[in-house]
Amino acid sequence: MTPSEQLHALATILVKEILRFSRIWLQTILPPAITTGLYFVIFGGLIGPRIGEMEGFSYMEFIVPGLIMMSIITNAYANVVSSFYMAKFTHSVEEMLVSPVPNYIILLGYTAGGIARGLAVGLVVTVVSLFFSELQVQDFGISISIAFLTAALFSLAGFINAVYAKSFDDISIIPTFVLTPLTYLGGIFYSVAMLPNFWQQVSLLNPILYMINAFRYGLLGVSDIPVGISYIIICGFIFVLFLVCLYLLSTGKGIRD
Repeated sequence: MTPSEQLHALATILVKEILRFSRIWLQTILPPAITTGLYFVIFGGLIGPRIGEMEGFSYMEFIVPGLIMMSIITNAYANVVSSFYMAKFTHSVEEMLVSPVPNYIILLGYTAGGIARGLAVGLVVTVVSLFFSELQVQDFGISISIAFLTAALFSLAGFINAVYAKSFDDISIIPTFVLTPLTYLGGIFYSVAMLPNFWQQVSLLNPILYMINAFRYGLLGVSDIPVGISYIIICGFIFVLFLVCLYLLSTGKGIRD
């Protein structure tokens, strides 16, 4: 395929993915906004005043970056895992695999779709947060790049989950038993500096901790983790997961089985 044909194929997959989640926005966009609004009311509005300030900010302001990042993570992951599994289930993915479209274009298309949904929901949640706190972004570059890279990482992770999933139940196991605990333990509602030294060291094994702290630095200017290390961790995971996804596509493992 020529570069222009590859670009057209990429755009086609991306548009399909965007139309897919935008058509059912009552299921994909609205629920995260409502859920996050409840977090703001309960944790920020009711519990926050009892906790007081954290890292020099009100508790409401402190949890905003984490809640935005949580919505980006879960929705980027959910979009790809559900979309690619459905393509497997209906056998439509086989048509793409036998076409001249390179595997990396197929992967980039699905990943871009996950990024689009993750950032769309993140934007909606950000707008919701403005009703509860005054959001003053300290560094737009860091905020946007971390959000984009995080959405890309979990889109790739969702792709791997979809490849190995053999039933609809399988696409919910990882989000329920792995993704959700890691997200809640990633410093959304607290600073890792509050933990005893042992648990601080254990928390450093959680990759989501680096993403939330880097995003918090972009919005508030404070972080428990050096931002440079966060970028290295995130980009490293993206590189590894991208290679794994390409390998799975090229071998057909979990797809042609």
